[in-house]
Amino acid sequence: MAGSAASLKFTVRRKAPELVAPAGPTPHELNRLSDIDDQDGLRFHISLIQFYRRDASMSGRDPAAVVRDAVARALVHYYPFAGRLREIEGRKLAVECTGEGVLFIEADADVRLEHFGDALQPPFQGLEELVFDVPGSSEVLGTPLLLFQVTRLSCGGFILTVRLMHTMADAQGLAQFLAAVAELARGAAVPSVLPVWGRELLEARNPPRPGFAHREYDEVPDTKGTIVPLDDMVHRSFFFGAKEVAAVRSHLVPGLRKRATTFEVLTGCLWKCRTVALAPGADEEMRMICIVNARGGKGKQSAIPIGYYGNAFAFPVAVAAAGELCARSLSYAVRLVKEVKGEVDGEYMQSVADLMVQRGRPHFTVVRAYLASDLTKAGFGDLDFGWGRPVYGGPAKGGVGAIPGVASFLIPFKNAKGEDGIVIPMCLPGPAMDKFVEEMGKLLRPATVDVADMFPAMIKSAL
Repeated sequence: MAGSAASLKFTVRRKAPELVAPAGPTPHELNRLSDIDDQDGLRFHISLIQFYRRDASMSGRDPAAVVRDAVARALVHYYPFAGRLREIEGRKLAVECTGEGVLFIEADADVRLEHFGDALQPPFQGLEELVFDVPGSSEVLGTPLLLFQVTRLSCGGFILTVRLMHTMADAQGLAQFLAAVAELARGAAVPSVLPVWGRELLEARNPPRPGFAHREYDEVPDTKGTIVPLDDMVHRSFFFGAKEVAAVRSHLVPGLRKRATTFEVLTGCLWKCRTVALAPGADEEMRMICIVNARGGKGKQSAIPIGYYGNAFAFPVAVAAAGELCARSLSYAVRLVKEVKGEVDGEYMQSVADLMVQRGRPHFTVVRAYLASDLTKAGFGDLDFGWGRPVYGGPAKGGVGAIPGVASFLIPFKNAKGEDGIVIPMCLPGPAMDKFVEEMGKLLRPATVDVADMFPAMIKSAL
């Protein structure tokens, strides 16, 4: 029923939301977040969705009960998640570890997994029913920091949705916590990776002294109006397998073709195609924000220990005039992305923390900006609560907070043909989406081969 997924309608019956507290005693303390955690650009909730098939070996086991019990046990180790955020001096956020717990919803839906289509990918039908916004739970301060919903399907499978207050953890931190929940659900006594709070590692210096330009936090007046309207938005996802990535890479100059990572190639491609599609004035400054994980790097970055689950990434931004992006080759966009990614090291992270304190924790600029985040190594597709790996595991939707159309995630994905690759959700105004598909087609067309012959599946799904 892949063809019916676009118009899928189903009913979800939810039990009353409950609070799940840690399964054992936990400290009551006030823990300051880092100066990376509590910036304005992270003061919103992010949502994750996981689809699981029926597993005969788990017959008689209720996924809601299994997940609820494992969450309670995991919260003993990750007890700050069971607390509530408070704002202290200088708009500083701290979590009061109260042990109150996280929100949990048990639900049933009159739909089967296969009704969602052969190749699960964002956008998902009925998402608002699968991650229910409990009234009053979406505030930053004084509300539960996590919300779980386990929705049992009529086929015996289930859907797990998780909503997280982003100031508490990044994608890797959330994946680490959920991996602990999954291990405990499968019978482990303790998580294999123990959590590290350590937020003082990313605190500002006294006095703060930023050492980089940090154009991602420029104050940019939106003099020509919002470039992406909030109405008439079209959501589509695009699949890039090995053939598609190779085709895009073939448009780069030889040296860059060998040195650029897949993230850099695809991000530059999306930035260029999106700019052409939106048709801004030639002199308008366009911004490409790249999420760069600071874990496991050189210098001070190596001080971020295994088990750290706070936000440990930066938003470096490439900036270019729209006319240049549209007129010049793909190599121009990819080179700019590669350069700003390479700036991020331990000193850069320290500089961001300093800037946050110095300037009152500003939001990264979203004016004429686009953001890309690589989730191909986050591990959401590996989370096994006893029913095996998910059919799909990753972001429930694109966008940053309440701002649609300014962000895309690179999500690991296996298409209906069994090909491994990356799926990228995109949100654009209707006419711009048509132009985006046209521009993407040009970059998927090697010089002597017609793209429709090489990649009919992708072009067909995108049109």
